Order: sequence, then C-alpha cells, then structure tokens
Amino acid sequence: MATEKVFPMTKEGKEKLEKELELLKTVKRKEVVERIKIARSFGDLSENSEYDSAKEEQAFVEGRITTLENMIRNAQIIESGASQDGTVTLGKSVTFKELPDGEEETYIIVGSAEADPFEYKISNDSPIARSLMGKKPGDEVTVSTPGGDMEVVIVSVQ
Repeated sequence: MATEKVFPMTKEGKEKLEKELELLKTVKRKEVVERIKIARSFGDLSENSEYDSAKEEQAFVEGRITTLENMIRNAQIIESGASQDGTVTLGKSVTFKELPDGEEETYIIVGSAEADPFEYKISNDSPIARSLMGKKPGDEVTVSTPGGDMEVVIVSVQ
C-alpha cells in the first residue's frame, strides 16, 4: 500500500481549506445540480451547451472536493515557533535582500497547499524557499530562479 502524501500547512491554512470545502459541499454543489436540472429542461442534450458547461463545472467541483478532502485528511500542522534558533523553517516569516543593493522582501514559508504569492506566502518547494531553509540572519545565499542565480542576504527570521 502506497503512503499518502503529507501536506505541511499552518493551522490557519488548514482552516482556510476547510472553509473552502464546506462552501463547495453546501453551496456550489447544489448550485451546479440546479444548473444541470435547468439545462436538462431545455431538451436535446446532444447540442445543449448549458448542460455541457454545467457538467464540466460539476466535474471541477467534485474534483476540487476530493482534492481538498485528501489535503485536509493528510495535513501536517506546522508550528511557526517550532525552531527557536533563528533558522528559516516552515511557518517562519523571512526577510531577505537581494545583493548588492536590492530592496528587502518578506515572505512566509508554507506548505504547497497554502502557498499564495499575493499574500506573500511561498511554498517550501519553491526555489527561493529551498535555498533559504535552515539558514540564519546574516547568511548570504545563492537562489536559483528561472531568470538566473541571484545572491541574497537574510535580514531577519520571525
């Protein structure tokens, strides 16, 4: 039997996924069923774009429900205070500066399930996070990106 993938995430990240799952199960699923019902009333299903669209949406919603249930079931909650030695770990906020004179950037290192660049949350699987993990303030790190390597210095870890 294959072991299931573990999804590291913060408590807040898991709660966000649980809310999305609840919305999909209680609201979206019912909306899609109603759209299918209405589309069926139009008659011939062989050339019924409304029906096809509703069925596609239903497949998406059901797929997302399955994905979320798996992620929540296999969630591994990470504590942001787990590492007290100042190193970059999952759940930590890290500020770094591109050398020689770049601006400071701050990101929170999270599991891939809750990564959201618009909220400055980057996946621990991303090139930047992988390069920063285990490092401390003052460490200079080479980060490989699609645009080439860049040198950064870690300013702070919280």
